[in-house]
Amino acid sequence: MEERRKNRRMALTSKLLIKRMDQSEEAEEVSIEVTDASKTGVGFLCSAQLTIGAVYESFLTIWTKEVLHAFLEITRVDDKGDGTYDYGAIFIGMTEVDAGRIENYGTMRNMGVKI
Repeated sequence: MEERRKNRRMALTSKLLIKRMDQSEEAEEVSIEVTDASKTGVGFLCSAQLTIGAVYESFLTIWTKEVLHAFLEITRVDDKGDGTYDYGAIFIGMTEVDAGRIENYGTMRNMGVKI
């Protein structure tokens, strides 16, 4: 299969708390498991059904324990069949500084630095 990603992806052991931005309902926090991330997007597993094209607010905890605030637009969903969904999302409006933090992590891991 041809690689279509613009940036290299790497796994993070983090959680996101998300809420949908286009609804006036009270925010519901949903834990998700990040499976991979790059400076332009993130893949994650979640038991909640999310909508392709919808934008959610997120708080991504990275390896340094810093929390990156970002908005995610859902671009892909795969029903795993066990009550879990595998999502792909792109970052909307992430600052270059925060995107750089994710990219630096990937660079260090590729150099063999244990993080």
